[in-house]
Amino acid sequence: MDGLPHTPHEHWWQRCKHWIAAHKKISILIGLAALLLVVGGGVALYFALQPKAPVVTAPKPIVQQPKPEPEKPKFYSPLTGLEVADEAATKQEVTGIMIENSEWARPQSGLKDAGVVFEAIAEGGITRYAALYQEAKPKLIGPVRSVRPYYVDWMAAFDATIVHVGGSANALKEVRNGQYKDADQFFNGSYFWRATDRVAPHNVYTSFEKLDELNKAKGYTSSTFTGFARKADQPSKKLDAKTINMDISYSLFNVRYNYDPGCNCYERYLAGEKHMDREAGHIKPKVVIAMKVPTHLGMEDGYREQMDTLGSGTAYVFQDGTVTVGTWNKKDKKDQIKFVNQAGDEITLDRGQTWISITAPEKSITWQ
Repeated sequence: MDGLPHTPHEHWWQRCKHWIAAHKKISILIGLAALLLVVGGGVALYFALQPKAPVVTAPKPIVQQPKPEPEKPKFYSPLTGLEVADEAATKQEVTGIMIENSEWARPQSGLKDAGVVFEAIAEGGITRYAALYQEAKPKLIGPVRSVRPYYVDWMAAFDATIVHVGGSANALKEVRNGQYKDADQFFNGSYFWRATDRVAPHNVYTSFEKLDELNKAKGYTSSTFTGFARKADQPSKKLDAKTINMDISYSLFNVRYNYDPGCNCYERYLAGEKHMDREAGHIKPKVVIAMKVPTHLGMEDGYREQMDTLGSGTAYVFQDGTVTVGTWNKKDKKDQIKFVNQAGDEITLDRGQTWISITAPEKSITWQ
């Protein structure tokens, strides 16, 4: 029948076969797709159900932090409270020097570097200074003059070498009794000299180059003592002592202080003028103290000033631009003076130079 025209029935049949064949192909493709989906899903499910391997990361390098340097210990002078280089500096010899304050002795040398200064009348209303040094060693000190018993008592509390040119009868008897470190110019002349620009007796000078040699020669190599209680500066917000006036003797020896907020210190004026150190300039102590001490004339090698250094009395402590009115106490010749407030607590002093002026009870101390 090939080559002959198809009948309608044959034509219909041929179309059915083509449709069946095409349907089979589509079914096969659908089946294959379904099979792939089932297999792929199974594989995915299989892997999804497998335990996850831990994520391995490279360890972070351990960085060794440098150990901090240990904080260096700090050392403070027992005389001034100022920081010093090492422990040895806190134990070195304290040297106390009698320095003149007559008109012919001004300006003095070395006063600005003193750690503690005691100011009192020596004779005839003329004041004199016992200047104490430890860490500071000025190249020139003077004029050096004679000593009195009350200066010996004040310097003894610092276990100090006592440098002087002779003294009153009672002072020499005391300082030469073997209980003190005596350095009298009378017996140690090579450690002193007389300046040519001043007349005697206002021209005896020394230096720490010589005094260190003298101390070493005498075996005075260290001082053991209790200094004043010290603190850091605390400038007051309410200044109530910007100007201080001290009636110590008479006009040539009376003292005024003006507070300087720039250095938190007091500018010193003597006889109405700036009190100058000849080499170092205007004297400006950190702490100013006035002590009321009973004073009278007594017979030694003639009538001499006598002061009751033991016991207690009124004290005025000026620092940080303010004043604390309290009491001074000293129990024994070699005991340190203690300053206490009205509540009985010890007054701590700013670090730095402390200038202590001794006045008779009837003399006035004023401030504003």
